[in-house]
Amino acid sequence: MYWFFVIIAFLLAGIKTQKPKKYQKVSVIIPAYNEEDTVAKVVEVVRKVSFVDEILVVNDGSSDNTEAEAMKAGASVITHETNKGKGEALFTGYREAECDIIAFIDADIHNLTSKKVEAMIMPILEGKTDITKTKFARASGRVTELTAKPLLNFFFPEISFEQPLSGQFAARKDVLKRINFEKDYGVDVGIVIDADVLGISITEVDIGAIEHDMSPLEDLNLMANEVVRTIMSRANKYGRVIMIDEIGHFIRMSIVGLSLVILGLFTIFFVSFVPLAVGIMIGVIGLIIAIYYIVKVIVKSIVMFKKTPKGNLVRSFIKIHFPLIISIILLLLMISTFIGAAHYENGVLSIEPNSRNLIIYADDSARDNAITVRGPYTVDIAIEDELDIIRMPADAMMTLGVKENDTIQIDENTYTIKDARDGEPNILRLPKEAKNFLNLEEGNVIQNTRLKQVFEGTVMTHSYENENSTVYEEYIVSSRDVHSCTYEIFLDNTSIVYSSGIFKKNSTYDIKVNDEFVTSFNFKKNSNVTFDYGNHTVEIMFKDKNTTSIKQIPRESQGTFLNFEFDSLDSTSNV
Repeated sequence: MYWFFVIIAFLLAGIKTQKPKKYQKVSVIIPAYNEEDTVAKVVEVVRKVSFVDEILVVNDGSSDNTEAEAMKAGASVITHETNKGKGEALFTGYREAECDIIAFIDADIHNLTSKKVEAMIMPILEGKTDITKTKFARASGRVTELTAKPLLNFFFPEISFEQPLSGQFAARKDVLKRINFEKDYGVDVGIVIDADVLGISITEVDIGAIEHDMSPLEDLNLMANEVVRTIMSRANKYGRVIMIDEIGHFIRMSIVGLSLVILGLFTIFFVSFVPLAVGIMIGVIGLIIAIYYIVKVIVKSIVMFKKTPKGNLVRSFIKIHFPLIISIILLLLMISTFIGAAHYENGVLSIEPNSRNLIIYADDSARDNAITVRGPYTVDIAIEDELDIIRMPADAMMTLGVKENDTIQIDENTYTIKDARDGEPNILRLPKEAKNFLNLEEGNVIQNTRLKQVFEGTVMTHSYENENSTVYEEYIVSSRDVHSCTYEIFLDNTSIVYSSGIFKKNSTYDIKVNDEFVTSFNFKKNSNVTFDYGNHTVEIMFKDKNTTSIKQIPRESQGTFLNFEFDSLDSTSNV
C-alpha cells in the first residue's frame, strides 16, 4: 500500500501544470489643470473598473478645488506648485506609478464610462500590444487635421492613425522607459512617433464618442505650435528631414539618370532618325548620373538607419524610395529584353529586340478573345516528315482567321495547318518551298501586324464542322482589314455559320457541294441566297454591318466561295 501512494505521488509530480499568468497591476494617471467640475466624475468612473489598482491625479498647478475634488473621489493626488504642462504631468504620474500597466486619461471628459476605460487597457492585459491609443467621435480635432496629420504624412508616412492626438492612451510601464516625454501638448504625438520608430507595437482602439470642454482659439494656437515643434524635432532626430530633403533630392536625380539611360536605349533600338552616337551619348550620361546619385542615396540611407538602428523604417523607406525602385525595375526589364534578343555568331553580336503586339477588337465580330497579346513569330524550317504541313501558333491562326486542320494554298502547293509544337509557342515552321515563295528566311522575326502582309494573296480554306454537315469557306488573305459584309448560313432553318468577308458588288460567287458546282449568285448587299440539295435547304443571309475583315472572298474566276459536305448524296438545286 505504501508503494502505491509513492507511485501516485511521483505521477502527480510528473504532471506539468500550467504556470499561472503573472498578475499585472494597472495604474490610471489623470492629469488635471483647473478641472474641479469633472475630475471627481472621472475618478469615480475609473474606480468602477475592477482591474484598476491605482488612481493618481496629477494636479498641475490648479488654482481651483481640483485637488480637493480628486481626493474626495478617492484618488491619490500629486500636486505641482506651478503649471508645468500636460507632458510634465504625465511624466510625473508615470514616474510615481507603481503598477505594470499605466493608462492616461484626461480629467475633462464628461461622458467617460468604465467600458471606455476597459477598452483602452484590455488589449495590453491580453498581450496583444504594448501601447494603445484611442480614437473617438468628437466635435473638435482642428489641430489634428490641420497640423499633425499633414506633417506626419510628410515625415512619417507609415503612421496612419485616425487620431494621433487623441490624448487618452495606455502602455506597459517598461516600454514607456524608452519614450521621451515632451513637457507640453506635444507629448501625445511624441509617444506615437517614438513607439513607431523604435518598433514598439501600438494599436488604435475605438472607444466611441466622448464629450469634453472645447479649447479656446488661443489654446489651440499654443497646442498647434507645440505639436509642430515635436514632430519637427522628432523628424530631425530620426533622420526624416534628411530622408525627405537630401535623400528625396538624390532619388529625383537618380530617376533622371535612369530615365536618360532608358531614353538612350529606346533611341538606339527604336528611333531610326536619331543618330546612333546621340543615343549612346544620352545613355552614357544618364548612366553616370544614375550611378553617382544612387550611391549617394545608399550612403544617406545607411546614415539614417544608424540613427535608428532598431527603428521601424520599412514602410517609410518603401514609400520614399518607391519611384526609384520602379525606375530600376523598368530599366532591368528593358535590359533583360535586349539580352534575350542578343545573338552571337561568327564573332558578331547582334541585338534585335521585338515586342509583343496588343490586339484590341472594337467591333462585335466573332472572335474568341476581344483583347489578346500576340507574337512576334520566329520563322523556322519544317521538320523532316512534315513537308506538307505548316505549324503555326494559335495567335497567328487567330490573326489569319483559320484553325488547326484548315488548309492554305501557297503558289501551287496546299498545306495543312497544325498547331505549334510544345515548347515552341511563337515558332512558325514552314516547308522550304513555302518559305521561299513568301521570301522568308530561317530566323526571320514577324510582328503580328506583318503576318497578313507576309501571307497576302495566299488562299485559306477554313472549315465549320456541324452535326450533319461541314462547310468549307475559301478566302484570299488581304494585307489589311477593310470594310466587309457579314453573312450567316442556315441549314434546314438552323444557323451553322456566322462569318464575314470582303465581297465585290455585282460580282459572281460559286457554291459547291462535295466539290461539285451547284450554283452561283450575284452579290448584292442585304440579299439572300437559297438552294436545295437532297433533303436539305440552305439559306445564306447577308447583312451590311460595320465590321472589317482580311477575308477577300474569291469570285468565280478565282475560286469557290463555299463548299458543303452533307450526309445526303442525291442532289437537286434551285436558286
